[in-house]
Amino acid sequence: MNSRQYIGSLFERFSEHKVAARRLNTFLFVLIMMSLVAITLESVDSIESAWSSELLIFEFISVILFSMEYVLRIWSAPDNRDLQGKTALQKRLNYIFSFTGLIDLVAILPTLLQFIWVGADLRLLRVMRLARLLKLSHFTTALEDLVSAIHSERQAFGAALYLMVVALFLSSSLIYIVEREAQPDAFPSIPETMWWAIVTLTTVGYGDVSPVTAAGKLIGAMTAMMGVCTVALLTGIVGAGFSKQMSKQYAEFEHKVREALEDGIISAEEAEEIEALRERMGLSKTQADELANHLIEAKRGNPE
Repeated sequence: MNSRQYIGSLFERFSEHKVAARRLNTFLFVLIMMSLVAITLESVDSIESAWSSELLIFEFISVILFSMEYVLRIWSAPDNRDLQGKTALQKRLNYIFSFTGLIDLVAILPTLLQFIWVGADLRLLRVMRLARLLKLSHFTTALEDLVSAIHSERQAFGAALYLMVVALFLSSSLIYIVEREAQPDAFPSIPETMWWAIVTLTTVGYGDVSPVTAAGKLIGAMTAMMGVCTVALLTGIVGAGFSKQMSKQYAEFEHKVREALEDGIISAEEAEEIEALRERMGLSKTQADELANHLIEAKRGNPE
């Protein structure tokens, strides 16, 4: 195995070099978290003025390390089995234009612009550096699971969003009609009234604007109740999608274990595949062992 193949395998989600890959991922995870803490502390004037040099040096070191990671990921992409593509160029482009690849670029780009582009809005660039939080998607499938859950329930999710939009326009229009004379500054137009409708529908209710007429209070109460229903509906749909995703993954894992037990013996190769699948699905070893033991007992009781 040459150096590019070794580095490419380290960036795989389930690397065959588990110890080295785990150490690398731990280092990158700690670096990302420390970078986020440093960026957050920069916004505190007293800390920024007292530790500006140290924070700048740490940011410079972080960008160098993140840049090295980005370049190494591109260089080793042809040997990364997680990436799709028949040629080395296709695999590299697959990574560069993937969600994680774009996030890796955004993680270093603001700081580079800060040093290169004189007169740039430093506050905006500092906030953009918080996109490094999304680099954690290298180590977790949470975002993928969320997108998959919404996609699997896209029809129901779209219907719930439609009801939310209907409630938004209906409540905005009604409250504008009944409150515009009593509070012309608070409800001057339907678009501006939508702010009140949104915070009421989402049950936030900041209290900066509230109806004063009897009809307005009635509409406000109805809007709040509609908000509870629509938000609960959206939450339930996403929750159901997540539940289906977990059930699907568990069924896939169970099918893999059943296949391995067909001959009555789980080989070393099959054990590695099962372990990799368990890690990818986020199942605990206890859950996996309980399922395996249950299937083994079932097979013993029904050898046919």
